[in-house]
Amino acid sequence: MTPAHGPAPRTILRPGDVITRPDWPAEQSVRSVHVVRIGGAGMSAVARLALEAGLAVSGSDSQDGQFIAPLREAGARIGIGFDAALLAEDCDLVIVSTAVRADNPEVIAARERGIPVIHRAAALAGLLGGRELIAVAGTHGKTTTTGMAVAALRGAGLDPAWALGAAVPDLGRNAGFGAEPGGAPSEGPGDVAPAVVEADESDGSFLAFSPRAIVVTNLEPDHLDFHGDAETLTAGFDALVDRLGTGGTLVVCQDDPGAAALGDRARARGIDVQGYGTDPGADWALTEERSGARGAEAEVHAPDGPLTLSLTVTGHHNVLNALGALAATAAAGRALDPARLAAGLGTFTGASRRFDVAGTAGGVTVVDDYAHHPREVAATITAARGIVEAQQTPGRVLAVFQPHLFSRTRDFAGDFAAALDAADLAWVMPVYAAREDLDPSTTARTITDLAAGEVIALDEAGQVLDLVPAAARPGDLVLMLGAGDVVETSPALLEALDATGRGRA
Repeated sequence: MTPAHGPAPRTILRPGDVITRPDWPAEQSVRSVHVVRIGGAGMSAVARLALEAGLAVSGSDSQDGQFIAPLREAGARIGIGFDAALLAEDCDLVIVSTAVRADNPEVIAARERGIPVIHRAAALAGLLGGRELIAVAGTHGKTTTTGMAVAALRGAGLDPAWALGAAVPDLGRNAGFGAEPGGAPSEGPGDVAPAVVEADESDGSFLAFSPRAIVVTNLEPDHLDFHGDAETLTAGFDALVDRLGTGGTLVVCQDDPGAAALGDRARARGIDVQGYGTDPGADWALTEERSGARGAEAEVHAPDGPLTLSLTVTGHHNVLNALGALAATAAAGRALDPARLAAGLGTFTGASRRFDVAGTAGGVTVVDDYAHHPREVAATITAARGIVEAQQTPGRVLAVFQPHLFSRTRDFAGDFAAALDAADLAWVMPVYAAREDLDPSTTARTITDLAAGEVIALDEAGQVLDLVPAAARPGDLVLMLGAGDVVETSPALLEALDATGRGRA
């Protein structure tokens, strides 16, 4: 896993306090698995694939959630709360995420019983073994690009397997071996079944995969709480490229300096690299773009000639995501018609919490978005700006941002402040700790103290329900940004906006 250049990459896959082996135990028959923190988006994807593979699945989580009921309906046995008794007598394998700690009673029980403990990425690699794999990597844009790649392959007449870290309404579930749950895996060109997987760089676990094609949407510093520095993060991406199968292709966004540099290093090692973006010299070059509230159209100079993309998602970042998905699926699937892949892209309507319109009340539109990195925040605000400027009723872009992780807030406070300055008015909620311990020295003001515009720190999340309706006007668009539980505030905000609108009338 260690490339011959730069620092050694870090990866959670190595055996340690929690994990006991780095891969799926292919040398033994696995019939029963237990998934710790099964309710998470990524962990539930593993459980879903295991169920569709015919395995017995049990699991646990600290609380109920949107993915748990569907898994129970599909046959998983799930407990709320962590308890060693939840591990079945015949359990062959325990699957964990990076958030699971060594003192988890189920991990302790697995070690005592000699049951292998592996990371969820290793489980995905094992469950999808034997398929022609497209891995979607990058600091952001992975979920959307993964969903787009599945849609493109379907447009070309294939029925791929997939796994990603969010709900995608078009797909019906966040993982599966094909369109119909429990259906037989479809065959692709050369009688190899295709699969698309969201490959996570946050903990180096994407090194579990050996893909036929990799698309890297971007590469910039993030998750430094795990990697330590940007150089080690970059080494992880280089190591992922080294895991390409024979004849594999790396697809990179030429518009992103980090991804473009990754492509240059790969070319120097003799790896096939294809670039996409606005660079006229890119293999998949964006020559014209028209983006609005209802979607986007793009003209592309492709390797085999001109193509037109008609998308139902908006924003320049999504046009680039579509180009990456198109290039990767064309590279991975032999003899696939790019025009049919492009037609499939047009059916993709978006992933949950990716510019997801929660509703309109009092003439104000509320949008949920998962943006939690400065570049994502900036891209989402830019997309919102294009919408309000194109509408008949003049409006402003208002942003409510919930920082995700104390470490990320500290590392990128200035960048977050600059991104939020692009909104007409913004509020920063208290930091969502997620897997990290409380850090009282890092707050919303860590960001707002560096802002030049109207970016206001909140001491309590509930203040959103008073301050936003008081400031919002008909025609405004409110962005609810963040990877935490900010999405849960949107329904109450819509009610508050509706009441304010009635009072204003």
